[in-house]
Amino acid sequence: MCGITGWVDFTRDLTHEAPAVEAMTRTLIARGPDAGGTWLDTHAALGHRRLAIIDLEHGTQPMRTTEPGPRDGLPRAVISYGGEIYNFRELREELVLLGHRFTTRSDTEVALRAYLQWGAEFVQRLNGMYAIALWDTAREELLLVRDRLGVKPLFYHPTSGGVLFGSEPKAILANPLAQAAAGAEELCDALLFLRTPGRVPFRGMHEVKPGHLVRIGRDGIREERYWALESRPHTDDLRTTIATVRDLLDDIVPRQMVADVPLVSLLSGGLDSSTVTALAARTRAASGAQLSTFSVDFTGHTENFQADAIRPTPDGPYALEVARHVGSDHHAIVLDRARLLDPAVRRTVLGAWDLPFNFADLDVSLYLLFAAVREHATVALSGEGADEVFGGYLWFSDPGARSAETFPWLKLGAHRGLDPRNLFHPWFVDGIDLAEYQADLYRTALAEVPHLEGEDAEARRTRELGYITLTRWLPILLDKKDRMGMASSLEGRVPFCDHRLVEYVFNVPWEMKTFSGEEKALLRAAAADLLPESVLRRKKAAYPSIQDPAYDRALITGLATAAGEGGAPLSPFLDGDAVRRLTARTSTGSLSEFERILVESTVRLDDWLRTYEIELTDVKGSVC
Repeated sequence: MCGITGWVDFTRDLTHEAPAVEAMTRTLIARGPDAGGTWLDTHAALGHRRLAIIDLEHGTQPMRTTEPGPRDGLPRAVISYGGEIYNFRELREELVLLGHRFTTRSDTEVALRAYLQWGAEFVQRLNGMYAIALWDTAREELLLVRDRLGVKPLFYHPTSGGVLFGSEPKAILANPLAQAAAGAEELCDALLFLRTPGRVPFRGMHEVKPGHLVRIGRDGIREERYWALESRPHTDDLRTTIATVRDLLDDIVPRQMVADVPLVSLLSGGLDSSTVTALAARTRAASGAQLSTFSVDFTGHTENFQADAIRPTPDGPYALEVARHVGSDHHAIVLDRARLLDPAVRRTVLGAWDLPFNFADLDVSLYLLFAAVREHATVALSGEGADEVFGGYLWFSDPGARSAETFPWLKLGAHRGLDPRNLFHPWFVDGIDLAEYQADLYRTALAEVPHLEGEDAEARRTRELGYITLTRWLPILLDKKDRMGMASSLEGRVPFCDHRLVEYVFNVPWEMKTFSGEEKALLRAAAADLLPESVLRRKKAAYPSIQDPAYDRALITGLATAAGEGGAPLSPFLDGDAVRRLTARTSTGSLSEFERILVESTVRLDDWLRTYEIELTDVKGSVC
């Protein structure tokens, strides 16, 4: 996996800036606890922290080519890379036939030599999740590359002389040239539950967009798109479509199991993680080994479970049934309220995110799950992405969400209490133009959708929903998985985000995706021989959430602090009456799922502003 960072500046000699580069690199130790290094040239500096997954003894980074560059003593190119290239073995064989010689078994060296062979076009040949920084000494150009779906993060901050970059904002903020500041637009980003490609709630900072590369040279910064979803006619019949999905999964899962360290699978007992787990267990069994699986639960959760609209059944019994069915060594990580509310844990979660995004207790429980898994393994397979690819969310079928003139999850959330207008003063929400900002983001997203000629209105709308779900909703879930995993030095792999599967299923007609009347019918059919009937027929259940009124009462205490303290960053903007109404609600019961997310996201935003000492600018009502 690893963490990468660096600095390019054409106006100064960076060989004198080793302490600053080392400080940037140290912020990423959790992403790479096994080794670290830096490489400095006159105008470029690269840093790296390594989590060793493949070729443990070699693969040290930043990695240099053996071919000399334009100046004596300099390599032709240097790379700092994080992620995994799943087709690195095939690429290596091809490069050997083209005359390249390798000194390691690592995928890092494959990426480096692929660049020497094909230039920036090498990214078209990669199958994987990756964030790459590559300095070409001959061209004096930095290349920043991010994988197609944006599984691995990569941020950058332009400066007057070049750019700062890193796997996480903290690496950039460790350099004195970057300041933590936010204005109206950044607060809008923080309040909306979506990830806009390229945007970051730190003023002046950007994220390399999924499927993009960024070139930094003496002539400035240029962004190029190398991959995008395309609309094509789907000509396969249902039987062929099911078989193709299965063939892809049969290739993807074993390919993503390549590792020289222990690998496990996350298992909730839902369709998505169970499918990945069953395929992984088969792969392990073929070599005479047993797969280990892990799930999360809460004290007394199954015994006292209360069904709701998004969690009709508890995960525990289903996870155990699948584990028995596939023969895995299963571990249930059981959490309690005290662990979820532990201030030290919550500080770690905020520090892992660096950003004011959150999914309430789901963030904290995911971090604690990953921390427990890390005691057994370094890599974990996950079912993330299947709902986005196969259309598993309610908004694909709900008439109100389908007709909404905004992001459908925001429409559904607002109806259930997830709306910043429920806690913030109207003058603040209106003052930062949140409604217009949201509308503009939606118009921009729709303008990107690649429509297919001849589609009727329903098919056109379904394609729009699929596109914005993959490009505006999935990224925040991938962010969550990445940040919570890497905070524990655990690499998460997401087979459903293989771009070949995404491209194929994106163009499958909705009536074929739901041919049996069930959500994700296509995936259910492709996995029919892998899973017990109860799991194949199980209705979608969201990631588990603690059901404990005392947890909500503790949350309200944090919200009251943010609203009531004169020195709290959000205090001027929060509606005290609204906070008191929610407080009264928790005295007689629990918050709804969406109200809890609203409360926790508000507290998280206040903590973020405070912890990162964010300078607020051009925000109506602020002290600035």
